[in-house]
Amino acid sequence: MTSAAGEASQLNEKLGVDIDPELLSLALTHRSYAYEHGHLPHNERLEFLGDSVLGQAVTVLLYTRHPDLDEGALAKRRASVVSTVALAEVARGIGLGIYLHLGRGEDQTGGRDKDSILADTMEAVIGATYLSAGQDAATGLVRRLVEPLLADPDRYGAAVDPKTSLQELAAHLGHTPPVYMVEADGPDHDRTFTATVIVGENSETGIGTSKKHAEMAAALRLWRALSNAG
Repeated sequence: MTSAAGEASQLNEKLGVDIDPELLSLALTHRSYAYEHGHLPHNERLEFLGDSVLGQAVTVLLYTRHPDLDEGALAKRRASVVSTVALAEVARGIGLGIYLHLGRGEDQTGGRDKDSILADTMEAVIGATYLSAGQDAATGLVRRLVEPLLADPDRYGAAVDPKTSLQELAAHLGHTPPVYMVEADGPDHDRTFTATVIVGENSETGIGTSKKHAEMAAALRLWRALSNAG
């Protein structure tokens, strides 16, 4: 069994789909890896396709499931489910990070847990599912992946604006406002930001390609931790 086939077998079992091993390997290949290995093909075209499949599947699901919601409410829920932080959360839930093909520098700077990379790869995997198994299989995969998000309405606001949600939760729990600390690593053209947010005696970290994304990732993690503790 080739490494690509073994990788596909494990992930297909987790996802409940049958994706061609070579196509799945492409979906997992970040541009940093491709550039370090002679400009191989990478996953950005599949990401483009998967983004469209994801948006359509979530739109139809929300429209049919919530006949009482107006356009604004539906749009807000869709935005949260397809957001970078939400897709990264989904990716972590299936352990997608360990399968990524990353360049050495990206790997060493926390790329396997970076929201933007996880979210983009998740979309690429959805695109690969569409090409391998068809629209019905891809739609079914999207539904299974986002179901936990749809089952928790409070998470909509947190996924769209985690910093505001965390501030509101901190106030509700009697804490002072969240405090953020951000560090940056890497060259100017490829910076990686790590944010730590503190509320009372609780803290979480997040990684992103910008200060904003890192803070949002950290805020969502701490919001979840405090919400679960409550």
